[in-house]
Amino acid sequence: MFPTRMVRALRCLVLALGLLLPTAALADLEGDLDGLREKSYNAKGEAVERIVAGGDERAVPILEAFLEGNLFIADQDDRIVIGEDSDGGYRIIDALTGEALGEVGKRDVSKIKINNKLRQLVKGSLGALTLGSKDPAARIRAADAVFRSTQVEMIPALEAAIAKETDATVKARLRRALAATQLAESEDTETRVAALQVLGEFTDPEVRTLAAGVLVTDGDGNPTEADAAVRAAAEAALKSIEEGLAVASLIANIFQGISLGSVLLLAAIGLAITFGVMGVINMAHGEMVMLGAYTTFVVQELFRASFPGAFDYSLLVAVPIAFVVTGVIGIGIERGIIRWLYGRPLETLLATWGLSLILQQAVRTIFGPTNREVGNPSWMSGAWEVTGGLVLTYNRIWIILFALLVFAALMALIRRSSYGLQMRAVTQNRPMASSMGIRTGWVDAMTFGLGSGIAGMAGVALSQIDNVSPNLGQGYIIDSFMVVVFGGVGNLWGTLVGAFSLGLVNKFLEPYAGAVLAKIFILVAIILFIQKRPRGLFALRGRALES
Repeated sequence: MFPTRMVRALRCLVLALGLLLPTAALADLEGDLDGLREKSYNAKGEAVERIVAGGDERAVPILEAFLEGNLFIADQDDRIVIGEDSDGGYRIIDALTGEALGEVGKRDVSKIKINNKLRQLVKGSLGALTLGSKDPAARIRAADAVFRSTQVEMIPALEAAIAKETDATVKARLRRALAATQLAESEDTETRVAALQVLGEFTDPEVRTLAAGVLVTDGDGNPTEADAAVRAAAEAALKSIEEGLAVASLIANIFQGISLGSVLLLAAIGLAITFGVMGVINMAHGEMVMLGAYTTFVVQELFRASFPGAFDYSLLVAVPIAFVVTGVIGIGIERGIIRWLYGRPLETLLATWGLSLILQQAVRTIFGPTNREVGNPSWMSGAWEVTGGLVLTYNRIWIILFALLVFAALMALIRRSSYGLQMRAVTQNRPMASSMGIRTGWVDAMTFGLGSGIAGMAGVALSQIDNVSPNLGQGYIIDSFMVVVFGGVGNLWGTLVGAFSLGLVNKFLEPYAGAVLAKIFILVAIILFIQKRPRGLFALRGRALES
């Protein structure tokens, strides 16, 4: 057992040292690859070591194919190829160049054989080779793979990779992998204690599991780890990790709360405008959000069909189109229905509720009742891993920025434009504004269209994080009304504060009460708050409420 481990360790040391040598000074990959043709498994093992020592990244798929039994010699021209199963044969590509060579029969190629001992060598060699990749992402993946496998043979390669690594993120992952391997495989107390001290620097659930594993007890309550110094180091590391995880959890909850708040802000801001200026309870507001999401779907389908290479720009095109489509529909609703019902809030509520049902059914008829796929552009895909316990998704980050940008643009429109001045005048005193020559009917129509257009843009954002279906808007209409009433009817700053407050409170309550109970608690709290402050957090001053 001991000689075998020594041999493996020496081999990995050779491989690691090979990674530190200039590639140009090493043997050419093509010549080393010929060594895999040998019948002797020892000769093949030596060839694998030479291939890895060369540091050529083209060797990675070749060794992976060798490991999986997909490396062949083509009988026709005696070249080494990688084969993939196809009907009655293989689809082959040149192992060195990646050139597709078409399909051949199973008798037209000869498999390069591998045994279990050689497989172990190739696995360790692959890790060492990938640790020397020019791509930082590939080196991170390799370090993570070694962290999970904890193979003692990889320790020399990890130490060599750490010595030459310049990227701080990659180096941290390599140190984590080395510490985990040393903790699992070393029998030296000082080495294991030092490894636990390194692991204690990371905020990672997987690292927490490693540290906690040292403190496991048997059925009689006795510790399975006999070394008291190692147990003490594990306790210190576990405490540090848990403190880090608690901070990461707090930050994650804040991020999720702000993310939910930004969604509520987008969904409610248009409602705050229409409700504030006209006093209209628009139960069809959620359907404007839904129409914006379906507009995004249609735009993306056009891009997929006509401009597939420009798909990443589809969302940027969908935003203004959704604003125009839902804005025009909103103006049509105001001119066709709402303007005949001013001063009759119950009839307005019933009419817009019936309209919401009509719009839902229309969408079901056109697009079907099932969910529609709306894709994420590449710049909204993936996540930013701050630590192992804190991951922030790009789509949520972009939606937060988008919500704040829409809010800032709307504030600028209201504060800096003549239309905004007229809207504020109508909001504060409709009869006086009318007597001053402001066309209040035009302001109402444009305001309803603006609110509907913003709801359409909210639908574009929501299509990136929620299912696009005819019922999309129904999930946000009640929350939108809560935000508007809590923040102060017609007050945009109140809507901003209300949206983010409710989002944060909801996310901090959910772990303890669950999603449903959290919403119930928030609803009860808002009802009690409105009893004390009927106009919400920020009531408009000088507002003339019409009956």
